[in-house]
Amino acid sequence: MKSLVVTAAILSVAVCFAAPTWTAQLTGVPARLRGVSAVSQRVAWASGTGGTVLRTTNGGDAWEVIAVPGAEAMDFRDIDALSDKTAYILSIGNGEASRIYKTTDGGKTWSLQLANKDPKVFLDAMDFWSEDRGIAFSDAVDGKFAIFSTTNGGRTWSRVPQDHLPAALANEGAYAASGTNVATLGNDHVWIGTTASRVLHSADRGATWSVAQTPLPTSQSAGIFSVAFRDPMHGVVVGGDYQKEADAVDNAAFTADGGRTWTLAKGVSGFRSVVAHRPGSKTEWIAVGPQGADISTDDGRTWRPLPGAGFHTFTFAPNGRAGWGAGERGAVARLEGF
Repeated sequence: MKSLVVTAAILSVAVCFAAPTWTAQLTGVPARLRGVSAVSQRVAWASGTGGTVLRTTNGGDAWEVIAVPGAEAMDFRDIDALSDKTAYILSIGNGEASRIYKTTDGGKTWSLQLANKDPKVFLDAMDFWSEDRGIAFSDAVDGKFAIFSTTNGGRTWSRVPQDHLPAALANEGAYAASGTNVATLGNDHVWIGTTASRVLHSADRGATWSVAQTPLPTSQSAGIFSVAFRDPMHGVVVGGDYQKEADAVDNAAFTADGGRTWTLAKGVSGFRSVVAHRPGSKTEWIAVGPQGADISTDDGRTWRPLPGAGFHTFTFAPNGRAGWGAGERGAVARLEGF
């Protein structure tokens, strides 16, 4: 009887600490992938350098390479998919290199929706409340934040008036590293994480804004790289110094008051470029960076390493039963076992 009790205890501990596992998938492209977005357990999109756009409709068993005419040299740092047919992609760069395209037919055709002409604008990321309503963030221009929004499916993008925005700090912008430093929620909320480790928040789709400082350190290569919220009150930011990826010092913080105040988390293993809440769970989060990943089961307060490779970006399927990481040399892997 004693041996059975001991065995049961060991099995119980093993189950409690069983970690999700990564399964590598083949994309056939050499691109650096920094955008990924899943709309189901079977449908996901990814994007990256060299005008690369990928889509799977069978859970990643095969990835289709999709051409975007006239964008072969673009670096698509963000992709937001709304369905198997509809997706937005954002390219980075100064001036006209910063663009937003949209497809509504699975990538057969694309419309150039935000054709930026301002040489000082440098788009970093975007996010969407719905297929018709979205928001995009640029590095500050002449000391003022540059935020664009659309309410008509992207047919037109308008810059948020400066008198609606807080003042930008010197050289404040965002790291275009994973397409996740802009996070929308529900019908109205949006948060933006900046290079100065500050979080901008609007509860009315960009009409008015507040700003809060987080305790993440800042430098020319450090700050917030990703922000996510599971509800209007609970969120996590991650980052660090991308030139010191192994450093595990103050690389994550959490909030329980909508982002007004932030507290440093413990246990993040190094620089992390993306954080995501697992849908369907109340307190489970994944943080991923080029050198590895971490998991939290207490709402971002403490973290432990998640075995496996590292990636630049990550997305969960809406049901939270699977996710995809994407990174260097066309690397994509599916995360399962939750």
